[in-house]
Amino acid sequence: MPEKERTIDKEMRLNRFLSEAGVCSRREADRLAEAGRVTVDGRPAAPGRKLRGQEQVAVDGRPVRRQEKKVILAVHKPVGIVCTTSEKDRAPNIVELVRYPLRVYPAGRLDKDSEGLLLLTNDGALMDALLRARNGHEKEYLVETDKPVTEEFLRGMAAGVPILGTVTKPCQVKRAGRNAFRIVLTQGLNRQIRRMCEYFGYRTVKLKRVRIVNIRLGSLAPGAYRELKPEEEKKLRRIVLRDKKDGLT
Repeated sequence: MPEKERTIDKEMRLNRFLSEAGVCSRREADRLAEAGRVTVDGRPAAPGRKLRGQEQVAVDGRPVRRQEKKVILAVHKPVGIVCTTSEKDRAPNIVELVRYPLRVYPAGRLDKDSEGLLLLTNDGALMDALLRARNGHEKEYLVETDKPVTEEFLRGMAAGVPILGTVTKPCQVKRAGRNAFRIVLTQGLNRQIRRMCEYFGYRTVKLKRVRIVNIRLGSLAPGAYRELKPEEEKKLRRIVLRDKKDGLT
C-alpha cells in the first residue's frame, strides 16, 4: 500500500518540514541545507526557506515525505560503530547497522569507542527535545577504569570537574566494583566522562550507556534493537515533551 502523504496546511520552514518528516533535527536540517544537500523543486535550498506544500523536497537526491508512523527504537550500539550519518567518518554507522525499513536517525550520540543504549527515531519533535542540552534529561553510564576507584575520586567526579573551559554539572556517581562506577549525567559535553576521568589521572577502559531517561538497555545484545513498549514510549514522551510544553526548550 503506497505511503499516505499530507500537504502542509500553511507555510512551514524547511528545517521544521525535515524534522517532522523524521529526517533529522532542525539544527541538522540547517546544516544539510548549508552544505547544499537539500533541494526544493530540484534546486539547492537556503536554510530559512519556507514551503507552501506543493514543493518537491529531497535530501541527497532522495525525495522526502512526511511519515505518518512515528517510531522509537532502542539500540545497543557496539564499539566501533559511529552515530553520525555524514561522510566524515568512513566507519560503519548506526543507521546502516540497524537497517530499519523506515528512515530513522539517532537522537543523540555515543562516541566510536563507547557502547550501549542509543535511541533512533523519525519523530523530529521528540528528537529536538532530547537533543536540547538545557532540558537536562538523565543518561546513565557504567564505566570501567584502569585502576581502583577511590572515595576521593567519586566525590570529585560528583562535585563537578573543570574540562573544555567549563565545569561539569554536579552529578550522581556510585561505585560499581573495584575498578568501576556508575554515573548519571544531565549534560553531554564532548567525550565528557573520559575527560572527567583523565582530570583525576584515570583512563576509561570501557564505557557503556545503560539508560536514557526511562529507557533501559537491559539485556539487549550489541548490534540488536527493539521498538519501545507502548508504556515505555508513553512515559518517555510525557517526560520529554512535557519539558517542551513548559517552555524549557
